[in-house]
Amino acid sequence: MDELSSGSSDYAASTWIAWFLSTKGNEYFCEIDEDYILDRFNLTGLNSEVHHYLYALDLITDALDENISDSNRDQIETQARILYGLIHARYVVTTRGLAKMLDKFKRADFGRCPRVLCYQQPLLPVGLSDIPFQSPVRLYCPRCEDLYRPKSSRHCAIDGAFFGSSLPHMLLMVYPHMIPTKTTVIPPPVPRTQRQYGGVSADALHQRALALERKSGHALSGEETDCMGVASDHSTEPTVPPNVRIERVVPRIFGFPIHETSRLMAWQERKHEQQMTKIAEFHRRKLDTV
Repeated sequence: MDELSSGSSDYAASTWIAWFLSTKGNEYFCEIDEDYILDRFNLTGLNSEVHHYLYALDLITDALDENISDSNRDQIETQARILYGLIHARYVVTTRGLAKMLDKFKRADFGRCPRVLCYQQPLLPVGLSDIPFQSPVRLYCPRCEDLYRPKSSRHCAIDGAFFGSSLPHMLLMVYPHMIPTKTTVIPPPVPRTQRQYGGVSADALHQRALALERKSGHALSGEETDCMGVASDHSTEPTVPPNVRIERVVPRIFGFPIHETSRLMAWQERKHEQQMTKIAEFHRRKLDTV
């Protein structure tokens, strides 16, 4: 309640939803239309999942009695946050909700993929479960189709059920032009003459490497040399043990997983098994050499 007390003037002057969205840590949420909240059909079943449901709903719609004690108001405030999150999960898969989430997606409000070959691809929030209090929110990259944890500790505490397991796939189905291309386009490399290593140009260092090769009397067959004349191995060793299953997203539409025989699921499973086989083979060879 520290944030509530510190911003009491804003809270009194504005609506509860506006205050909630302006609170630090709630940047992932979009504003739910009041008409959607007031339509009780959209809230079917939520009364059994939220304590003090009617009071929490009144607080969200700014209809709560001002004479409620502070202790009760704290409890209602907590339940109002949960109720708003559960309504939010339903709202974001509507036409209006998808449009608002698309705007946030274009602005990269949810962050960008940390992988180099994804080229700063914006991320989308997704829940691993539609049941509250099961798992926190994860960020889905449409390009590499992997999941990531939010960078901020505030965002890591958000329940994944407040976004649902269908949001990324519904958004990309409704707006197919937002699906990133899978073709890898490598950006042009920086010319070697423009690189600097400790104040010495890359060309000068490369000449030193060639001189060292000639002096040693042999060339590095089939391998590239780095700027110091040392063989550079660009292959990255897998570090994940073969018995560890990587957390991955299962495409869902309205909470139902896509049929396993679909082309997308078959491609994902095939690539996943190939990668796990490579990792297991690497660890087997590593143990044999010990």
